[in-house]
Amino acid sequence: MRKGEVCGACTGALMALGLKYGDSKTKSNEVCEKFLDEFEKENRSYICRELLNCDIRTEEGVKYALDNNIFKEFCPKMIESATKITENYL
Repeated sequence: MRKGEVCGACTGALMALGLKYGDSKTKSNEVCEKFLDEFEKENRSYICRELLNCDIRTEEGVKYALDNNIFKEFCPKMIESATKITENYL
């Protein structure tokens, strides 16, 4: 967490998909890849620092995110996007 890697909304979605399709590694991998592809297509990336346009691994990045209400205004949109995409696979 707070490393600027895969978006937390995506991580949660991937966990849910893993629970649903975990009996088949092949199917789980296929669905998770499709999810990430769809999320990236809709949001231009699934990497946090690319989505936020700042690097929250740094104090400056966190300050920028807080000053611009990114966690309160932008991140919920990513959660909504991840949820809608995930619903198609559940």
